[in-house]
Amino acid sequence: MAVVLQDFSWKRMIEAVEAVRERACRATAALQRAGIPYAVAGGNAVAAWVARVDRAAVRNTQDVDILVRRSDFDAVKVALESVRFVYHLIDGIDCFIDGLNGSPRDAVHLIFAGEKVRPTNPLPAADVTDAVPAEEYTVLSLEALVRMSLNSFGREDRMHLRDLLDVCLLDNSWPARLSPEHAARLQQLIDDPDS
Repeated sequence: MAVVLQDFSWKRMIEAVEAVRERACRATAALQRAGIPYAVAGGNAVAAWVARVDRAAVRNTQDVDILVRRSDFDAVKVALESVRFVYHLIDGIDCFIDGLNGSPRDAVHLIFAGEKVRPTNPLPAADVTDAVPAEEYTVLSLEALVRMSLNSFGREDRMHLRDLLDVCLLDNSWPARLSPEHAARLQQLIDDPDS
């Protein structure tokens, strides 16, 4: 497949960031109108926390991860479809693509509260009650966000944890608050940030 290069453009870069914000706000507003408890998780939640300390350290994330309860799935589906999202099950992940021509790369991904995202995760995901209000939507509390990132501990999760470490939202006191497996994973990043 041939790659088609567009012109270099600040406008295109800014539009990409704005598109994520618009998608997150549209999805969460629909959930709020429907009275469905939720929390933004993943990279956008990390960015929200990092921005509270140093906006220059914020890393943009294309997809939007939203934590909901499985018992609310039918209501979530109705709410998100009412604002132009299209449901798909992709590689076992419940996603809502942004419109008929949308891409899985910039979808809304559901994470189910109290369930393991992957069978190999040491602990289940947080509950939607473990969240705090932000300017435009509700985000996971810092502790719940850290636990979920340590739980998955994939490449992106380690990057998110490094971002939190870099702005001193995490430090050497945190491993004592965590389960032994999570504590070992965080200590690994503290001791060797490039690991």
